[in-house]
Parts: sequence; C-alpha cells; structure tokens
Amino acid sequence: MALPLSLLDLVPLGRGATSHATLRDSVELACAAERLGYRRVWYAEHHNMPGIATTTPEILIAHVGQATTRIRLGAGGVMLPNHAPLKVAESYRLLEALHPGRIDLGIGRAPGTDMVTALALRRSRRALVADDFVDQLRELMGYDDGTLPEGHPFSKIRAMPDDVRLPPIWLLGSSDYSAHLAADLGLGFAFAGHFSPEPPEGPMRAYRERFRPGRLEQPHAILALSVFCADTGEAAKRMASSVLVSIAKLRAGRPDRMPPPDEALAYVFTPEEEIAIAAFRRAQIVGTPPDVRKSIEHAVQQTAADEVMIASHTFEPAARLRSYELVAGAWT
Repeated sequence: MALPLSLLDLVPLGRGATSHATLRDSVELACAAERLGYRRVWYAEHHNMPGIATTTPEILIAHVGQATTRIRLGAGGVMLPNHAPLKVAESYRLLEALHPGRIDLGIGRAPGTDMVTALALRRSRRALVADDFVDQLRELMGYDDGTLPEGHPFSKIRAMPDDVRLPPIWLLGSSDYSAHLAADLGLGFAFAGHFSPEPPEGPMRAYRERFRPGRLEQPHAILALSVFCADTGEAAKRMASSVLVSIAKLRAGRPDRMPPPDEALAYVFTPEEEIAIAAFRRAQIVGTPPDVRKSIEHAVQQTAADEVMIASHTFEPAARLRSYELVAGAWT
C-alpha cells in the first residue's frame, strides 16, 4: 500500500456473542489483514468493560502469532501504570523470542478502565495517584539496554530472556504530553484519533518537530482513526451505530455489551448522552470506499502521519471484515 495501513482490534463483544467465538473472529480478522497487506495489528488493554475482550494483549499477540506469518503484532497498548516494568519487559522479550521481528510494544499511561478497577490492578491508593510514568518508562527501557544507574535498587536484575531485545516501543497518547515525551526519547508515537476529543494536528506535528534520534533514527507517527466502510453509505452508518450506544452507556455508568445495529439505530439518546458521544460521532469516518479514502487522506495531510491505524468497532464480524477489505481495496 502507498499509505501504510494498520488495524486496531478491541475484540468487541456483541450482545449474544460468546468470548470464544469473538476471539476466533479476531484471529480470522488478523489473518485477513495479513492477506490484505495491512502492516500491523494491535490490541488494546481494557478492564471491566463488558463489551471489550482485550484485557491482556500479550496473550492475544502470542495466540495470533501462531496463526499468521508476516504481519506485525503488538499492544496498543500496555497501560504501564497498571504493571511492574519488569513484568512488561519479560513478557515482551518473550514475545519477541517467540515471533522474532514481528512484535510492537505500545505504551500508554491511562488506566484503561475506571478508577476502582485501576485500584484493584495496582493494589495501592498511592500507586493510583503517583505521577511516575516517566520513571516507569525509563525503568522499562533500562532493563533492556542496561541504563539503570549503579545506585538503582533494580540495577542488578536481568529481564529474561536476555538474548533478545525489547521490540520497538511506541508511546500512545491523545494530547501533547506523550507526543513530547516520545519525541524527546526518540520513540514512535501513536495518536488516539479514534476516540480523542482533541484534534490530532498539534500533537502529531509537535512530535515531528521536537524529535531527537533515540531508539528510532527518524520519527514515525501513527494516526488511529475510527473507520466504518461499506458498499453503501446507509450500510456504513448502520455499522457505525452500535459503538455510539455503547459509549453513551459507558459514560453514563451503565456499561453493557454492544447492541445490534437495528436496536442502536432505534435508540433515543438523552441530551446528556448526546453531549457525551458528540466527540466520538465527529471522529467517525463513515461511508463508501471513495468517501473513506478522501477523509483518511485529508487527515494524513493535516497531521503528516506516516501510517494510519484503523479501528472498526462493530457488532457484526462479517461487516467489520468487509470494512477492512474495502478500505484496503481503496489503496490498491
């Protein structure tokens, strides 16, 4: 593809579906993405969300790696404050040993859940409010390149296996913070344009302007977009409807599995729900292949993105697969 396209799979759990069938569909989607020429598939970390099955990206990466041969697989991402950096280093070195040259490590600083669940993960109220993301990130990289200072309490620890390096690290974000940090450390940057209420242009251009060589010699910015593509405009709108209801209920404190499109299209949003989903509705790219290509190209032009990562959070697996097929076809 002239424009590198990738895929973000949240493994959506629709009402009435089983986790077994949903995960099987995600494996089939990754295999299809490989055939269609997508560069990578990433899985996000979410907890206590009934409609999302990606609680543990590294398990999915290991599993999907057995069914594919070429496509890159990664976390988009690991929510680092939820984990000990040593555990992340060991997990992703092990994945790199299993699938050499095919693994990506995306790192985020959000909890990926509500605060009560984050507390259950971190086991400490102090950890819940600690502002130590940069320290955690440097510790993670230190296990890999031996840069933990002599006086560091963990400087003698070897992250195993030690005959492989960590895969490429990407910082994920929806603001200037991660863009600036990724640029300063010479890491890749991925902007969460599929849900961020903030426009991506500023952070993505700031990343490129501030970039200093580090683990990467040149900047590489990925723009994630929420895309729903179908043979007709009406079919695309139908496909895009379910996630809006899911988001409205989540924001209202009533998380639920994703409803089918017919129910979603008939759903009457309250004024408060309309406000809650307004940014998500604006972020959606919905339409036929020519319409979708035009919108993606405009977004790339505005942000100078090196790559686009498409998130199609849908109820129907067949419609989701068809959407990715049509988008890929628009670039061939």
